[in-house]
Amino acid sequence: MTWLDRLNMEVVGCHRCPRLVEWRERVAREKRASYAEEDYWGRPVPCFGDPEAALLIVGLAPAAHGANRTGRMFTGDRSGDWLYRALHKVGAASQASATRPGDGLELSKVLITAVAHCAPPDNKPTPDEIRNCAAFLTPILSRPWKGILCLGQIAWAEVHRHHGIRPPKFGHGIESQTPNGVLILASYHPSQQNTFTGRLTEVMLDEVISRFWANR
Repeated sequence: MTWLDRLNMEVVGCHRCPRLVEWRERVAREKRASYAEEDYWGRPVPCFGDPEAALLIVGLAPAAHGANRTGRMFTGDRSGDWLYRALHKVGAASQASATRPGDGLELSKVLITAVAHCAPPDNKPTPDEIRNCAAFLTPILSRPWKGILCLGQIAWAEVHRHHGIRPPKFGHGIESQTPNGVLILASYHPSQQNTFTGRLTEVMLDEVISRFWANR
């Protein structure tokens, strides 16, 4: 059993946040009409990727009908379509699509985690819920990474908080460093809110992923 297997067992068994437990389970019961015949995961979503990875991607939280349904980070929604397509282009992902666990997707040299492991209402975990989930993020961030990619402002803030440094103002493509010189990169989150409006384009995401991948 790897360190990642042990951590993921703790993640999946977590019930620290009553609001998130109630929400993730309610979504799994009520379902979206287009997924009515599917069995939802409805639990905290474990980290996904290479346990020997040198590069870490930190997202915000599972989507209610994406990872909360499939049980795998960025799987089964449009955010994952964008992220895995970009990772596939540089050779970090075995394929460009992510529909469900067991679909053949594997990551090389990259691990994906999140600030919060349960789907939150309105995609907004509370500060207390973020602090609770830091029990899982802290040991991951303490590992010897060569590069960390933060998807969104909250991930950017939490990564810097862990390292005890004040983050530069968040913006797409902004760089920072940990006290021991590890690159921290910022990207707009590949949410539909950003991709549908053009705030994040495929070219923009590809450029940041390429810089991130170069640090492996």
